[in-house]
Amino acid sequence: MPQAVQLHNYGDIDVLKVEEVPQPTPAAGEVLVRVKAAGINPGEASIRKGVFKDTWPSTFPSGQGSDFAGVIEAVGEGVSGLQPGAEVIGFTHNRASQAEFVVVPQDQVTPKPANVPWEVAGGLFVAGTTAYAAVRAVDVKAGDTVVVSGASGGVGTLAVQLARLKGARVLGIASPARAEWLAAHGVDLVPYGDGLRERLLEAAGGHIDAFIDTYGQGYVQLAVELGIPPQRINTIIDFAAVQQYGVQAEGNAAGGRADVVAELAQLIADGQLEMPIARTYPLEQVQAAYRELEDRHTLGKIVLIPGKR
Repeated sequence: MPQAVQLHNYGDIDVLKVEEVPQPTPAAGEVLVRVKAAGINPGEASIRKGVFKDTWPSTFPSGQGSDFAGVIEAVGEGVSGLQPGAEVIGFTHNRASQAEFVVVPQDQVTPKPANVPWEVAGGLFVAGTTAYAAVRAVDVKAGDTVVVSGASGGVGTLAVQLARLKGARVLGIASPARAEWLAAHGVDLVPYGDGLRERLLEAAGGHIDAFIDTYGQGYVQLAVELGIPPQRINTIIDFAAVQQYGVQAEGNAAGGRADVVAELAQLIADGQLEMPIARTYPLEQVQAAYRELEDRHTLGKIVLIPGKR
């Protein structure tokens, strides 16, 4: 029997188990994918802890994960244009990607470009479409000065690059340890900590056009205090601040489509976008993977690799 990450109740990292599960089979219009790589994301940790149980409740036992890339194993009746053996990038809305096999509707996969590594493809959906939607939400234009908090995280590393591709100047809030990576991607580091407001204004020459918050911890309030219009502030995490200040909260739900994944994958294939991989873990080390993720100090994405290594 194939293996999958399972949890039987809300809780800390130790509730994550890797267990044998029945082999899924594709229904009409669906494809069965053998997963080669599956990303992990902070939102999954919050769901596991029960933070969003009133909005997005879990039914136990529950699987976990949205991102994946793999090889089509079988197709259901009526599927066209996809055949067993095809390499794809995909996503599931059923908390099921952190597994050896996943079944999804055919419109939730897109071909994987040959030169996009498995671990990059497998971690692309959530971070990529979230960054895409956030940059779109604040209407980034050539010549704008844009601030991105959490600029070295999974979403942040992609958001800064997408904003640069729009022709913006980007100030990335991050640790000084990330200065080299940010500079290599045309981003000006502004270290977080006391005095951040003054450092941002100095770096920006006194005017900031837009702010993308990927971290929380009061950055929306800072953006408002900097005089940035609410419609040009977007947070993917601070939903209380959305209610308080009327800023935007566009993310994966707004950008999560196969055509967006395909566009991002092609940018990576063409060398115009990089998704740094902090580390990969075998599926059975899912607890260690989330432990590193929840420390919030990684550069880029952490990805699980199911199956035998």
